[in-house]
This record gives sequence, structure tokens and C-alpha cells, in this order.
Amino acid sequence: NPFVKYMTCEMYGLFEKGLFLLEEAEGGFDQFTRSYRTFGVNRQPDNSLLFQEWAPAAEALFLTGDFNGWDNFSHPYKRKEFGKWELCLPPKRDKSPAVEHKTKLKVVVHTKAGERLYRISPWAKYVTQAEKQVTYDWVHWDPPQPYLHIHPRPKKPASLRIYESHVGIASPDPKIASYTEFRLNILPRIKDLGYNCIQLMAIMEHAYYASFGYQVTSFFAASSRYGTPEELKLMIDTAHSLNIVVLLDVVHSHASKNTEDGLNRFDGSDSCFFHSPPRGEHTLWDSRLFNYSSWEVQRFLLSNLRWWMEEYRFDGFRFDGVTSMLYHHHGIGSGFSGDYSEYFGLQVDEDSLVYLMTANHILHTLYPDCITIAEDVSGMPALCKKVSEGGLGFDYRLAMAVPDKWIQILKELSDEAWDMGNIIYTLTNRRYGEKCIAYAESHDQSLVGDKSLAFWLMDKEMYTNMSSLVSMTPIIDRGIQLHKMIRLITHALGGEGYLNFMGNEFGHPEWLDFPRKGNNESYHYARRQYNLVDTEHLRYQQLYKFDRDMNCIEDKYGWLAAPPAFVSTKHEEDKVIVFERANVVFLFNFHPTRSQKDYRVAVGSPGKYPSYYNQSSLYVLVE
Repeated sequence: NPFVKYMTCEMYGLFEKGLFLLEEAEGGFDQFTRSYRTFGVNRQPDNSLLFQEWAPAAEALFLTGDFNGWDNFSHPYKRKEFGKWELCLPPKRDKSPAVEHKTKLKVVVHTKAGERLYRISPWAKYVTQAEKQVTYDWVHWDPPQPYLHIHPRPKKPASLRIYESHVGIASPDPKIASYTEFRLNILPRIKDLGYNCIQLMAIMEHAYYASFGYQVTSFFAASSRYGTPEELKLMIDTAHSLNIVVLLDVVHSHASKNTEDGLNRFDGSDSCFFHSPPRGEHTLWDSRLFNYSSWEVQRFLLSNLRWWMEEYRFDGFRFDGVTSMLYHHHGIGSGFSGDYSEYFGLQVDEDSLVYLMTANHILHTLYPDCITIAEDVSGMPALCKKVSEGGLGFDYRLAMAVPDKWIQILKELSDEAWDMGNIIYTLTNRRYGEKCIAYAESHDQSLVGDKSLAFWLMDKEMYTNMSSLVSMTPIIDRGIQLHKMIRLITHALGGEGYLNFMGNEFGHPEWLDFPRKGNNESYHYARRQYNLVDTEHLRYQQLYKFDRDMNCIEDKYGWLAAPPAFVSTKHEEDKVIVFERANVVFLFNFHPTRSQKDYRVAVGSPGKYPSYYNQSSLYVLVE
């Protein structure tokens, strides 16, 4: 399409211009993206401490904390160029740093309007919340013996099988689980299940636990709810020792409105880091929107990506809220039919688009095996094209229509009304060469207000009839078989990667709801009941083992890394779907009452095909 080519060339021109200016002003992106070494607080070789902040609207800045008895005026910052402020604290007489490890600090901001504001540094590496305290505190993190990674990063998997995880709910107990518990209890399960990638949610510090980590307050701080930064590093290093890559669910699409422990109004103005309202506010999310054209915002966000890659050794990112970033309307009240006029025009936010191009270019240049995934529901063209080809540079996009289709089918249609053609269309509707992460359900379907696939299929009978000590009921029998079939056909036909949210592999029986006023601050539903899998007489084990075997077979034959499947049969009356991918023939019988005997199907090559699975109405044949 000539119009698309023209627009991608325009975007690439803007990207190149920005890269040239960065090279000219900062000496290249390598130094620019390591700005966490100069901003916030950093210990120098002589044990002096260098503090630097960007607060262009401030009248004066002071540092206060435990080290000076919380004196608000004894340690002023010096004003520098371009809205920057700097303070150097010499070491003590015994040559130790003036601010000790794990002591509290605050930036005191004096505004031109005469206000005195107490702020956390945007570059704070560790923040904590005291018991019964609403806001978070900036805690200086400089351990005498920082954790050193032992294991190298695993190579980028050809077939990406993602286990979407939240550390805090990774326990059957009604509490906040820890990095250590995740390392000891969950990592072995992920390895056993055959997943080679973990996507970690809610790691960037967020003051409101029930936000699921999507209202970030401290971008450089790993959440202290689950433990210390060193414990997170050990957890990631352990995953690497198991040959599992780890992705961070990064939120650069917006930020929390919090002021005392967030970025909002850091220097007293409504435009520091963000656009001024109304452009700088997201009306549905009640959050602030970054000004991606700002030099210092680019420094902050690009350095943030580099920080997580370097300090914690993440292997890539799942970028949240990309649709909101790409358009001035943020996708609110907008439908996308696929017409190119919806993707190229004045509604597109060129600043954020160029930011994403720059981020992907830098990440893939510095870390060739880095994996980036875009959460975009709009279907923006060239999202997964290389930046050098005029694209945005993502490796994958999420196939977000797939889980919606399964929920719609289970919610609205009888078994006899399932449309085989429509299922195939949804699972194969993607641009050739554009890699998609397929999933039957993610955390979205597990949240309170929605239902997981297992709950849609079996509902209240999950509480009474999942024991093999009682007779199998028709609802449980149907639910278990369809749960397996939906996940396998999504795995095999729906994309070039596969994602599962923790616990859903075994049909977790309850929804997910974080402590809040509406549920009396209860942790009862903010957990994953892995103990159900460990109880041998419960049928959850069947689903767990199927999920493990499904990943094991994919690992052997590699259909996710193979070209798209060839669908040879979609029979509406028989409710049969047959397709081939990676020399594997998949046969699905979705008919609710009829088994298919001696069913004739087409194959690419003549020969005898041994059966790999024969469970209920599901058959997988391997050449």
C-alpha cells in the first residue's frame, strides 16, 4: 500500500532525526540510557554521594533524611542547566558514605508559588511502606555486598511459551507471597510444565496493590512488597539457571497520579514528565500521560528499560497499553476495522510512536536476544516490522481477539451452535510474518467481574465434583475436555508464541480479587491454590498434566516456530477441524454428542500416522 509506505517512511525519518540529535547532544544512546548512574543518588569511587534531579519548575531543592536529622534546609541542591539540580555529599571522616544503606531520604521541593513539597526521587531504587502508612518512603539502597549474577542469560527461544506470573499471589495462603517463595515453589513448577519464559507482572513499584501493578509510582524500584532487590535478582538468576527467560511487564504508557510517592507534580508543576491537562490525563485510567517529545522524559524512560536489563538482567519486556500510546484518542470509544485510515492520520501520536521505535532499536542493538511484546488491540500495521524497515520493532504482538472469542462462545452459544469457520478465522487472522502471542485466557479473564475458562465451563460444580472419589458428572466431563481442546487449538493454530496465566493451566477454580475496601481488604482471592494440583484425587491434576504434555510435544516438534498451519478441514455439521503444522496433523472433534469413527482427512504426505493422543474427542497425529 503506497500510503502505508509513505507513512512508515515519515515515521522512520522522525526516528532517524531523534537518533541523530541524541548522538550529537549526548554522545550516543549507550551513555544516554545509563543516566541512572548520574541521576537519583550514586556512590562515587571515593564514597562521596552524587545526587541529581530534573525539576525545571522548582525554585529550590533540598535533601533531607535520617542522615541530617530531617533538617529541611541544611543540604541544598545547586541549580544546573536545563532544569537540573545537583548535590554532592562528601564521605564521613571514616571514609564511609554520608548516607548509610537502608536509611530514609526525601527531596524537599520549593515551588515558585511558595509551596514546600516532600518528594521521592523519580530515580529511587527502593521504596517501602511502613505498617499503617499510606504513602511510600524513599530508602537508600546501597548494600555492602550486592548480589552478583552467576548464570548467563539463556538464548532467545525459537518457540516462546510464556507463563504470566504475579509474585504476590504465588501462594495458596491468603497473603502476599515473596520473591523467595516464588523462586523456591513456583520456578520448579514452571520448569516442569515446559514453559521457557516468565512474564512478571507488578514488579515496578505501585502504591496501590489492587492496581495489578499498572499504576506505577516508582519506575526504578522493584516492589518491596515481595522482598528486597537482591532477592529479585537471585530469583531471576535462578530462572536463568533453569534455561527460562524472564520478561518484565513494563508500564510506560501512563503513571500513577500520586504526588507524594509518585512522579506527578514532582517539581510542583503539572507538566513535569507529563503533558499538561487535558492531554496529560487518561480519563478512564485516572492517570498521567508522558510527554514523549521531552528530552528528559526520553532519558528517564529509556534509562528505565536499560536499568531493568542491566541491574536485574531481565531478558525483555511486554509493553503494556501500547494502543493508548499510539493514538491521541487512546482507543477510547474507537473501533478498528482494519482500514488504513484508522492507523495513519492526525489521530496518531507521533511522539509516542517514535519513542517506541527508539526503545526497540536501542534494546535490540544492545541486546540482540532481547524480546519485546506489544499489548495492542488496534492492529497497527508494521508494529512487528524491524525499525530499519520502517516498523516499530516489536518481536511479537498479543493476539488479544482470541481470548475474547472463547469467552463469547462459552457465554453466548450452545455447543451445537459453535461455528468452526469463525473459530479458525479468529485463530488465524494475523498478518503474514507478524508474530503473535496466542492465549486462551490471561490475567484479564481471571479478574473479579469476569470468569476463567474453567469457571465458564464448570462453574459451581468445580467446588463439589472435581474429586475422582465421586462420579464424573456431565458438566465436569465436558468442562475438562473442552478446557484441554480450547488450549491446544489455541496453542497450535493461534500464533507464534503461547501464553498462560499462572494457575489457569490446571483450571484454577476461583477468580482473582486483590484486597480493597469492597472486599474488606481480604486476601482470600488474591492467591493461587497450587495445593489443588498436589492433591492426587482431584481432577485438577489431569489439566495440569495435559498442559505439561502439550508444551512437551511442542518442544519436540516446534510448531510455534513453524510457518502458519494449513487448515484442510472445517466441517460445520460434524464440528470437525483438521490442520497441519510442523509435520503434525491436528484433529479436533467439537461435536457435543457424536464421536467420529473412521473419519477421512487429508494429509500432506501419504503414510502411516501413529496416534499421539486419543482423549475423548481430541486426536493429535504425528508423522
